[in-house]
Amino acid sequence: MKIKQSFGILLLCVCSAAAAQKPSALQDILSGGVLKVGTTGDWNPMTMRDPATNSYNGYDIDVMTELASDLGVELEFVPTDWKTLVSGVTSGKYHITGSASVSPARAKAAGYSNSYFSLATVPLILSKNASRFKDWDDLDKAGVTVAATLGTTQEKQVKAFFPNAKHKIVEAPARDFQEVLAGRADAHITSNVEANKLVVKYPQMMIVPVSAPKSPTPIAMLLPQADQVWINYVNTWISLKRERGFFAELGEKWNLSN
Repeated sequence: MKIKQSFGILLLCVCSAAAAQKPSALQDILSGGVLKVGTTGDWNPMTMRDPATNSYNGYDIDVMTELASDLGVELEFVPTDWKTLVSGVTSGKYHITGSASVSPARAKAAGYSNSYFSLATVPLILSKNASRFKDWDDLDKAGVTVAATLGTTQEKQVKAFFPNAKHKIVEAPARDFQEVLAGRADAHITSNVEANKLVVKYPQMMIVPVSAPKSPTPIAMLLPQADQVWINYVNTWISLKRERGFFAELGEKWNLSN
């Protein structure tokens, strides 16, 4: 009798725990018919927002459009910025983010999908300062100001790479490269992907011809950390799309080398 009673209590506890478990974001997406994606809209060519139309375009936007299509749901982009990117996904403001650098700090609070692209960090300056800055060490000096955007991977990198320089951390919607253009900073660091786009858009800027980029880093999507059902689905989707050439074709479309 005691054994049956103990088993009954155990079964009740298991059932209660299962009932109390939060449904997967995948269930919410399929039942609600909408995939909510957090995106910053300020990272060329990954995600770019047009203020006039409040529309987005870029590599990330194409990825999320394809994901929503394969899920058979509508797509909703939720504006966010770098400092709140993680909290937005952990609080349920959106189901997933666009591309984000994989970092241990972010992984403490949020889950990551498998990576589908990688990048590295390079410094940019005004072309008129080419004779001053030729490699990383030239930037790590007193009297040099290096900018980064709050909440980005580069915010931590600028402090680690240039301990002797002055750091100027700006908050979105301001961007670090704008500080260089305005003459308020000597340099800023960003991904090689964005750097290549910036020097085309702003011919007065140049990538410092460093001996090698720093911190090669995979990028992936952020998802709720404990939601293994949703993470498994997205990872399966990424694997299939990679095998079928989707990411390679997208890289060619947006002129990305990987």
